[in-house]
Amino acid sequence: MEKLPVIIRFLPVLFNQLFKVLTQNDNDEVTTATTRVLVHIVAKCHEENLDHYLHSYIKYVFRTEAHGFRTVHEELAKGMTFDLKSNEQTAVKNILKFSWFFFELIVKSMAQNLLDSDKVKLPRPQRFPSSYLSRVETLVETVSEHIFWKNKELAEETRNANLAVAAFVKRCFTLMDRGFTFKLISNYINMITAADSKVLCERKFEFLREVCNHEHYIPLSLPLPSARITVSVPEYNLTGEFCRKHFLTGLLLRELGLALQDEQDLRHLALATLKTLMAKHSLDSRYATKEKQARIASLYLPLYGLILDNMPRFFLRDLFPIYFTSSDQGSRDDLSVGGGVAGGVVPVTRHGNSVDASFSKEVLNSITGIKHFATGNQTDSRGSLISVDSNPSNSDRNSEKTDGCYGSRCDKLDQAETRSLLMCFLHIMKTISEDVLVSYWHRAVHQEISDFFNILELCLQHFRFLGKRHIARMASSGGEGHRHARSQTMPIIRSKNALTNPKLLQMMETDGNIQDGDTLSPTDIEANLSTEVALTVLDVLELFVHHHKKQLLLDEGQNALMKKVLDTYLLFFQISQSTATLRHVFAGLRLFVQKFPSAFFQGKADLCGCLCYEILKCCNHRSSSTQTEAAALLYFFMRKNFEFTKGKSIVRSHLQVIKAVSQLIADAGIGGSRFQQSLAIINNFANGDAPLKNTPFPAEVKDLTKRIRTVLMATAQMKEHEKDPEMLVDLQYSLANSYASTPELRCTWLESMAKVHGRNGDLSEAAMCYIHISALIAESLKRRASFSMGWAAFLCISPNVKEEGAMKEDTGTQDTPYTEDTLVEQLELCVDYLWKSERHELIADINKPVIAVFEKRRDFKRLSELYYDIHRSYLKVTEVVNSEKRLFGRYYRVAFYGQGFFEEEESKEFIYKEPKLTGLSEISQRLLKLYSDKFGADNVKMIQDSNKVNPKDLDPKFAYIQVTYVVPYFDEKEQQDKRTDFERHHNINRFVFETPFTLSGKKHGDVEEQCKRRTILTTSSSFPYLKKRIQVVEQQSTEMNPIEVAIDEMSHKVSELNQLCNMEEVDMIRLQLKLQGSVSVKVNAGPMAYARAFLEEKNAKKYPDNQVKLLKEIFRQFADACGQALDVNERLIKEDQLEYQEEMRAHYRDMLTELSGVMNEQV
Repeated sequence: MEKLPVIIRFLPVLFNQLFKVLTQNDNDEVTTATTRVLVHIVAKCHEENLDHYLHSYIKYVFRTEAHGFRTVHEELAKGMTFDLKSNEQTAVKNILKFSWFFFELIVKSMAQNLLDSDKVKLPRPQRFPSSYLSRVETLVETVSEHIFWKNKELAEETRNANLAVAAFVKRCFTLMDRGFTFKLISNYINMITAADSKVLCERKFEFLREVCNHEHYIPLSLPLPSARITVSVPEYNLTGEFCRKHFLTGLLLRELGLALQDEQDLRHLALATLKTLMAKHSLDSRYATKEKQARIASLYLPLYGLILDNMPRFFLRDLFPIYFTSSDQGSRDDLSVGGGVAGGVVPVTRHGNSVDASFSKEVLNSITGIKHFATGNQTDSRGSLISVDSNPSNSDRNSEKTDGCYGSRCDKLDQAETRSLLMCFLHIMKTISEDVLVSYWHRAVHQEISDFFNILELCLQHFRFLGKRHIARMASSGGEGHRHARSQTMPIIRSKNALTNPKLLQMMETDGNIQDGDTLSPTDIEANLSTEVALTVLDVLELFVHHHKKQLLLDEGQNALMKKVLDTYLLFFQISQSTATLRHVFAGLRLFVQKFPSAFFQGKADLCGCLCYEILKCCNHRSSSTQTEAAALLYFFMRKNFEFTKGKSIVRSHLQVIKAVSQLIADAGIGGSRFQQSLAIINNFANGDAPLKNTPFPAEVKDLTKRIRTVLMATAQMKEHEKDPEMLVDLQYSLANSYASTPELRCTWLESMAKVHGRNGDLSEAAMCYIHISALIAESLKRRASFSMGWAAFLCISPNVKEEGAMKEDTGTQDTPYTEDTLVEQLELCVDYLWKSERHELIADINKPVIAVFEKRRDFKRLSELYYDIHRSYLKVTEVVNSEKRLFGRYYRVAFYGQGFFEEEESKEFIYKEPKLTGLSEISQRLLKLYSDKFGADNVKMIQDSNKVNPKDLDPKFAYIQVTYVVPYFDEKEQQDKRTDFERHHNINRFVFETPFTLSGKKHGDVEEQCKRRTILTTSSSFPYLKKRIQVVEQQSTEMNPIEVAIDEMSHKVSELNQLCNMEEVDMIRLQLKLQGSVSVKVNAGPMAYARAFLEEKNAKKYPDNQVKLLKEIFRQFADACGQALDVNERLIKEDQLEYQEEMRAHYRDMLTELSGVMNEQV
């Protein structure tokens, strides 16, 4: 190619001559040959890096030629198509590679032709003949086909061709009919579906990005007046109607929706395309006015539908759990809300929000106003468009693909993707006109409003303020991060023309690297973004409240919508926010309370309680300005309460504040100097409030702060004892008792105790706490004549509930917001804990008040469910009664000695209820460790025996603990009445333990000298109770002489054998063990030792006759019981135990013979 310099020197002349040849011949072969010469020259120029000459020729030299109807642009289109359709590899490769040159020539030729022929003044559809339109359509289609099929083998060439076609189509908007151009775009885009390769999908978005970069993208996305399309209310879903009116935006959003169902890289590309475009609009000086920005925002409203579709897939790690409910109507019919499946595609019916893969010709034509638009081929406005009848080559290929590619993915979107979607949504919310938003809210059903608030809450979650240090640390550790991480910081700025800052786009393009002299660091950007998002959400929230005052006031503010709005307000406090944001939130809440006082100070107290809780949490904030704001809001809240009751009292806010403080003690550990400072600020406000100086209000505020400090002091004590579960519950119990006149506060502390018990696995005690709460609610309702049953209805469950009958009438009860529903909810909680603690026998009794409520309401469905639950509980009782499968716990007497250590507990005895099979050594070790940690290991000693202790004999330098195993004690009547395991472990308040001794001073001796002391202890309340330990209030001791010990032991043996024999399902192993211990014992032990010691004639004279006679009678019963037990065992054993049975029979006969000799009678 040594002649190339010559060609270059005469390049303009050469090209001009070739274009003359192109237009002045009538032979297609000449056209093809000429095109190939052009291609060859361009290729050689490229090889020598002389592309700039080609650009210069097009820009400065090229002048279109026309000969009759033949024009350069038409002939070039024809020649390119012919070359591409030929199968000559080199020609095809070069045409694709240098298509930019030919497309630019075609565009310039079209423009010059329009000017020369004065057709530029004609309507666009009349500017070019249909033959040329057909040629252009064929050319674009042919290039598309090559891009589709050869993207792997000719990767660079197809990429160049893709960009060239995109640039050509974009220029067509300037010169040609835009309906025709839309058709070109539609055909091209629909060629590639989600089932195609990732490379092809990326090509599609490169094409879209180029086309959408048209300088008049906004006018192109709006319908022409000539199209006779009425501009109705903006649409929120991606429907066919929307796409008909706004082709380019509809196409972009549809492709985004499909890309979101694809793999991650493609999702990022699609989101970057949308975000870049939206940022470009916001920075465009032509659309700087608020009205124009609002109109642009309405174009992107269907993005809202896409966000709803993908909400279950949003990145939620480390965020508060938010639960979404699927809407039954509208666009989300087929959405599986769980979103729990990791990865993969779940084939489902396509979402109503997603449009089909192609647009109908009628739609394309209607955009231009050429023809009447379709009437019969569209579904409901929320449905999808009918598929276009594409050209044969496309349809053949498309027929190979399945619709499965439009399935709904369940894999999660990553954090960058979620933030990108939410940022676009927030930008729309920020710039959209208020009228559009309000019209949507008025048309939306309740579930759609709820979904809208869920998205707002997600925005707050994802852009929460993490603190500048955390952001800086993340920035330094994260390095470059995701390649689209910079897109997370697209600005959404509040002032009217704020998005005109040229630096913002620069930041997006430079990976966020800050130029020299620029002080905006990534930390500042992230912090500002967080604040901006929060304030945008706050604006939307306040707009909603302003336009929904009537709906929010329904049922005096006690409605689901009010709760949802307040929950969103409170979310600002529940996640990290900057101080600047919180200042605005406090202002918003002041206005909210001012507008809706009835929601807080009338009816149920839930909303009031939630708000008090969050405000008090802020009173403990690190920032002093936030503390002051929180204290001011709380004072304002109490003042509004006082005004609402016409100056009577602040009972509602008083109760809820104390309740919130009680909850916060457990949840947030409030009570330090910061919180005390906030209390002082509130007092100062009250003292300086001149209009209320001569009212009871300042005194009530002072009383409230005083009560809060009392609770905080009790809390400090609890903190001291936080590792001592018994002491902790005792303190909570005393606080609960101090609020006997205020049911709601007493309930709070009882709930607190229940949580402690639940955490420690003491489920019976937790159940009792909830039963006491239920009794308290029932009593409160009875006193207000709202319910027939009071605390007495629960006496059959536990005698301890009489404590709830002592509720005093006080201002507190007047404001208690309990209803029958509250009682039912509480009783359902009780049932739940009774199941967990295996106290199934109580479930029927606890359900009686619930039955009364449902019978009154004629709620037969709930009654049937309730009786089924009771039926299940009795089936369970049948299964486990007397099976000893249930372990109700063990009991221990614990005494404390040591005035200098135990203070209030000194010399007091308690019964501790320990779980399951806790052994003596286990509880001893636990208490030893607990008090060693408290007082020092060298200062605590365990008293190893159960003898009576005289505190004066103990060394005052040490803390002493005495632990003794005790069992429930029943007198003879109770022994007969309490037959089951459950009855022997429920409502028990007497316990017994025995201490062996001898008159000689030793602990153990021979049978003839062995005495024992029986001690019966009575507790102040019955187990199970609100607490795990109950103080002993009475103690009785009786001492037994040796023969009385024998009578007692033998009676016990007889009783045990009879009980085992009379069981419905006899426990054979236990029966055999008892038999062995009775008839097969050594000479000097067991029952025969007692018989020889007390019934032989020479020994019997030493003891009273009545006791000897009684012991003889017990031995006769013992012989009968052993005989009966052997008969029962014989029925149960198999052949392999016959020898063992005979051996036991022989021992039994020997025992009877010996016993007959000792007692001088035939036994």
